[in-house]
Amino acid sequence: MGSTLAQKVWDSHVVHRVATGSDLIYVDLHLLHEVNTPQAFDGLRAAGRGVRRPDLTLGTEDHNTPTIGIDRPIRDLDGRRQSELMRRNCAEFGIPLHRLGDPGQGIVHVIGPEQGLSRPGMTIVCCDSHTTTHGAFGALAFGIGASQVEHVLATQTLQLRRFKDLDITVTGRLPDGVTAKDLVLALIATIGTAGGQGHVIEYRGAAVADLSMESRMTLCNMSVEAGARAGMVAPDATTLAYLRGRPGVPQGAAWDAAVRGWTALRSDPDARFDTSVVIDGAALHPYVSWGTNPAQSVPIGGRVPAPADFADPEESAAARRALDYMALQPGTPMRDVPIDTVFVGSCTNSRIEDLRATADVLRGRRVADGLHMMIVAGSAAVRRQAVAEGLDRVFAEAGADFRAAAGCSMCAALNEDRLQPGQRAASTTNRNFEGRQGKGARTHIVSPPVAAATAIAGRLAAPADL
Repeated sequence: MGSTLAQKVWDSHVVHRVATGSDLIYVDLHLLHEVNTPQAFDGLRAAGRGVRRPDLTLGTEDHNTPTIGIDRPIRDLDGRRQSELMRRNCAEFGIPLHRLGDPGQGIVHVIGPEQGLSRPGMTIVCCDSHTTTHGAFGALAFGIGASQVEHVLATQTLQLRRFKDLDITVTGRLPDGVTAKDLVLALIATIGTAGGQGHVIEYRGAAVADLSMESRMTLCNMSVEAGARAGMVAPDATTLAYLRGRPGVPQGAAWDAAVRGWTALRSDPDARFDTSVVIDGAALHPYVSWGTNPAQSVPIGGRVPAPADFADPEESAAARRALDYMALQPGTPMRDVPIDTVFVGSCTNSRIEDLRATADVLRGRRVADGLHMMIVAGSAAVRRQAVAEGLDRVFAEAGADFRAAAGCSMCAALNEDRLQPGQRAASTTNRNFEGRQGKGARTHIVSPPVAAATAIAGRLAAPADL
């Protein structure tokens, strides 16, 4: 019987098979940010250990970093301390670090790919659930906990039980105006937030093959919102075109050798998946969330559902709680929901493709009176490119706030970029949990084009509505 893509990458990284049924897996790239990692370094000191492979480890400041006034100390004292510890720990253990203000700084899941560090066939881990992003390159990438961070730092390995395999095939072609963000929201609305639990999702089919690398990153990024441990797309010509010439990628004869290995990384025709799901990509529409988890989403032309619409008692109760928190009435057309803040950013949608799509909608238009639109690039490099392309002028002329620095910003709400209680946002982030973007804040997850159209209309809207 053949092997899946995930199984092939897993098997090529097994250091030792453990009698309990777990495998000791070698880690090719270990990414760090300032949140949830200080205790791992404390553990190393207490045990008298060093970092096994600092050359395969990279840190960046992203979660707590301010996007304005970056020359001043971080206001939040806890956030400031985490960033200070990150700098001290990386210096002590010899780990490269992109500090706020560095040319290579940015969100950890943006800078890895753009610097050519995320490549096909790798194992990649980070103390962040959205490490799944890197699976867009055919890498097995997943989030780990703080104790596992210490283990990887000390040994460059991780003991795990093999994941299950979930095949998501997206047939047809996505209609105009439908993005990878809409696709993944539709998927989660179909299988639920636990539909991929314990699995690696492999995204396949014509619609996936048509996606750009940045769109594939968006798709894999939100695999964790479906409960999956990882998401993957087999490498192809699109992958190679993106990687070619990037700093961390092999050059010359080494590139040719790497390509031969990468192009062989795909599931065998007779590979067995534990579960399979088929999505008709041609039937999709722009999606928007109405509740407090990503599965509570509908097409933008839909209406806010009622608790009675759900046959499952737990789903019905969850809908009732979500409607109370979101202050929405069942039956309300999604296009009638007013918005007072729009945020474009996060590790899901802050790459240059996302900023271009936002600018395309904003060009020649103005943000609605009284609405605040904030745009935050995912990395310093993305921001530089946006400025070089004149996108900053488009944003300024539209009345949008294009922040001066890169970072997680309002997605994590760990700095001054946060909503106030009762504020309602259309956001390109990945999560809409209660309080995710600020205490008492209400978040509607959308794609960049829908975010831009919403900023113009002052209510949830798609570009076609303009």
